[in-house]
Amino acid sequence: MAKKSSSKSKAITGRIDGWKTKVKRWVLRACLGFVVLVALGIIGFSVINPPTTPYMFSEGRRIGSIDHEWVSFDDIAPVMARSVVAAEDANFCLHWGLDLTAIRAALADGANRGGSTISQQVVKNVYLWQERSWLRKTLEAVLTPLMEAVWSKRRVLEVYLNVAEFDTGVFGVEAAAQHYFGVSAAELDPTEAARLAAILPDPKDRSASNPSNYVRRQAARILDGAATIQADGRASCFEGD
Repeated sequence: MAKKSSSKSKAITGRIDGWKTKVKRWVLRACLGFVVLVALGIIGFSVINPPTTPYMFSEGRRIGSIDHEWVSFDDIAPVMARSVVAAEDANFCLHWGLDLTAIRAALADGANRGGSTISQQVVKNVYLWQERSWLRKTLEAVLTPLMEAVWSKRRVLEVYLNVAEFDTGVFGVEAAAQHYFGVSAAELDPTEAARLAAILPDPKDRSASNPSNYVRRQAARILDGAATIQADGRASCFEGD
């Protein structure tokens, strides 16, 4: 009787181990498939403009439609590119996707500041999802250097400016320029560019055309920062040919 019970127990254990092996195999295949898809996406979007992003798609479903028009980097006022770099990632030209100094400062300061570079934001917007989680942050940290290895800095900034949210349902700098100022992205002046950059961290609660005192102060700081990075060479990786 004891032998039968032991044999039965071994058979059950064997089946459980078999299922565990199958589950691990499927998880491994799923992870490998995801990595392959993202790798293809990184290569593809280095030359093909993303038609949408997961967040743009979900916002379109939520509010009915979105305002978005893709424009090439050459059709965006140079001061707009300098403004978002000054506002979001002043060392954009100096790092390889992850700004370790900013990350350490963010960790030391807790939740009061962010350490994400423009490159990380592009990875999050184009390939991942918005909700904060360790899984998303880990994938973001892995994929960002891969994207930087394939894309030029100019391309990273071009995609960023075309998929960033500037108001509810307003995506990309062309739609934002027309929405707030009635001009094209190519016609933005330094003050308008600085105000657009100033609302990026919180576009649903800030306005570029009717700025609060806080946005005005931020825009003034960004205006100075954009001039500074142009003068000291920190805009060299995306300016010029």
